[in-house]
Amino acid sequence: MQALVDELPRIWQGFQLTLFLAVVSGALSLVFGTILAAFRVAPLRSLRTFAGAYVEIARNTPLTLVFIFFVFVLPSLGFILPLGRVPAIIALTAYTSAFVCEAVRSGINSVAVGQAEAARAIGLGTVQTLRLVVLPQALRTVVPPLINVLIALTKNTSVAAGFAVVELTSTSRALARDNPADVIMLLTGIAVCYLIITIPAGIAANAIERKVVFSR
Repeated sequence: MQALVDELPRIWQGFQLTLFLAVVSGALSLVFGTILAAFRVAPLRSLRTFAGAYVEIARNTPLTLVFIFFVFVLPSLGFILPLGRVPAIIALTAYTSAFVCEAVRSGINSVAVGQAEAARAIGLGTVQTLRLVVLPQALRTVVPPLINVLIALTKNTSVAAGFAVVELTSTSRALARDNPADVIMLLTGIAVCYLIITIPAGIAANAIERKVVFSR
């Protein structure tokens, strides 16, 4: 237990970076994923094709390979990115946006077709219909699966440990190396840090889902 107390500053630093990666990548993924979802239901075939191809490629590519692409491949092509957080955020955002897109698209598809037809009948364009009519109605059904996607994102930040990012998983490996006699206690502390982030998010998802079912 004493080792855990002594290493709290290092664990806190790792926790802060994990939370930073999850929050920033999550916010960017929500924006980019929503744009992709709009593309997937757009009337232009080129937009639908682009978004569909992106989603299929991203969802079926291991996250580690996405990290390798942004950390090693892009610099070799002349696109130099700062080491550390920036490539990790870009990789996590590029990967998670595909899952956000599908969650948002499922919510859009749950809205009755008559709603969009009525919006177009009163003169609203495609973007206005999505922004003012479809997305507000889809939001209630979209929020619970989106929270689950963000929970998965929080756990996926651990992949950054293999690419010079000192988040919780990287911190746990360093602590285990420096304190082999107390490794179980230290790893338990690291696991609790992940639970501090994911459990409240899961509770929120369940509460929102119950509220949506009740409102229906």
